[in-house]
Amino acid sequence: MLYRTVTTLKQGQKQTFFLTLDMLIVAISYLAARVLLLGPSSLAAAGDAVLSELLVMMCTAAAVATYFGLHKVKLKSYEMQGMLNSGWVALAMTASGVAGSLLPGSAAAPATVYVVSGMMFLILSVTARLVLRMVLLRIYRNGNRRLRVLIYGAGQTGQQLASALATDDEVLPMAFVDDEPRLQSLTIAGLKVFKSSDLPDLIKRYDIQRVILAMPSAPPAKRAVLSRRIADHGCEVHALPSFADLISNDVRTLYKSRPVDINDLLGRDGLDDKLPGSRDSYKGRCVLVTGAGGSIGSELCRQVIAYEPGHLILFDHSEHALFEIDRELRSLAPLMRITPILGSVCEKSVVNVLMRARKVEIVLHAAAYKHVPMVEANAIEGMRNNVIGTRIVAHAARDAGVELFILVSTDKAVRPVSVMGASKRFAEMIVQDLATRSKTTRFSMVRFGNVLGSSGSVIPLFAEQIARGGPVTLTHADVTRYFMTIPEAARLVLLAGSFARGGDVFVLDMGKPIAVRDVARKMIEGSGLTVRDTLNPHGDIEIRITGLRPGEKLYEELLIGSDMLTTPHPKILRAQEGHLSEIELAKALKSLSEAIETRDVALLRSVLAQWIEQIEDHPEASVNQ
Repeated sequence: MLYRTVTTLKQGQKQTFFLTLDMLIVAISYLAARVLLLGPSSLAAAGDAVLSELLVMMCTAAAVATYFGLHKVKLKSYEMQGMLNSGWVALAMTASGVAGSLLPGSAAAPATVYVVSGMMFLILSVTARLVLRMVLLRIYRNGNRRLRVLIYGAGQTGQQLASALATDDEVLPMAFVDDEPRLQSLTIAGLKVFKSSDLPDLIKRYDIQRVILAMPSAPPAKRAVLSRRIADHGCEVHALPSFADLISNDVRTLYKSRPVDINDLLGRDGLDDKLPGSRDSYKGRCVLVTGAGGSIGSELCRQVIAYEPGHLILFDHSEHALFEIDRELRSLAPLMRITPILGSVCEKSVVNVLMRARKVEIVLHAAAYKHVPMVEANAIEGMRNNVIGTRIVAHAARDAGVELFILVSTDKAVRPVSVMGASKRFAEMIVQDLATRSKTTRFSMVRFGNVLGSSGSVIPLFAEQIARGGPVTLTHADVTRYFMTIPEAARLVLLAGSFARGGDVFVLDMGKPIAVRDVARKMIEGSGLTVRDTLNPHGDIEIRITGLRPGEKLYEELLIGSDMLTTPHPKILRAQEGHLSEIELAKALKSLSEAIETRDVALLRSVLAQWIEQIEDHPEASVNQ
């Protein structure tokens, strides 16, 4: 009843109430000050003078309050500025009384009475509003079921969020959680700061419905780990960008604050939590990850450290990427032995020395140039890195007696129509050849579909285009792809190490391929917008067809043949595929090396046409000729 009464009051009624309240406080302040300083008898002795003085003071206070809009300040927003306005009213009220007392022949009270009455008005006005504000918030809380949230991160962004939510009708912040020991047990913005280990208890104690990660400067991997851990307790998790980012030009940050249902985009249930672990294969071992700073390589490193390897070696040619993943992993596992190595997989001497000196036992080879248009335009360097680099690393692993070598490949290697796909197929054939001749090292491969969220994938591209207001660009209306998440991709690589026999090709059963147009539509609609097309000409975002790019297929395949073998897990499939003989591969690599050294693109393409599964026979090959 009380909640309904408060919420149905009109704006004019609220303003009249506060103006009347202020006038009542003026009267109380003046009369109380006169009684305290002059005694109760002074009221009767100077009755008419008291009334006239009070009338002048009330008129002055009303005029100043109206000028500064004190009666229009909302209770929920009454803070420093509202208190300052109350101070101006108190000052004007005091000044009018003092001025009257100084007039010749005035029977007014001493000036101290007006000074004290002004001070009392300020105290009573501020106190009354703060008490009413507290009562109003309690009425709102009792009459309206608010979303109970916990803020993870008591830094600047978290404090700003808590202050913003303190007066919100829909959301009720309950507490902070922070990993910084100096902040724990403090009270910030009216909320107590707890340790992260208290999180499960806090969720139950306060009936928390959502946890907000207010730590925009934390690495994405750390936020992902926290999100998974918090979600296990049945809470929604939202990541908040900094308030500076919200008004910056980095529109991608804005879009990231909106949760995207990955399972909805996949068209199937996620498998990363359903795939078994493989701790025994990596615990205590020396593991080398090439391309450790990339999307897949970095996720491999994060998952590997959970298996407690004895030594994790990070190898990457990008100094910045290597620095970032090294710093992140050390924060996640400060006691683990982690060694960053800066270098290229094409540097034979570096790779050979690394394998032997560090006594590497497992190699996860994720280093590759993977962006189709970029490799198409830089075919020589793409082949050098993806093919020659793979041969150098694989041969070094064999010569050093490495136990296990896993190549990260792609579905674009199956009947490729692009240089990138052909380079990965060449890399696969190198690994397949070594698998037939190696007595000490098990060589296997993992073939991915498109990895959602990896650099160059459609998700960040579409997200940026949507945030900018469109259009969302699509190369063909009928293009389809197999999709998987970064954690699924990394888990598949690690499981391949447990299941590998040698020469295997592992793929994840990802269901049916998904139309990329549907992904674009779901992302647009998931952001609260509508698709602009012939059926809805007034929609928000247009999906624009730009045409297939060089080397791009309409659809991808995961297997060259049709024979599938089982593994210990029903969602992981294994295939034994044909490949070039040792002599044929040697000839192919010799011709390829000649093309790379002479930088002869025409020769390079003729080599690919000769040795890769007849690119020109593929039904889509003519599209890119």
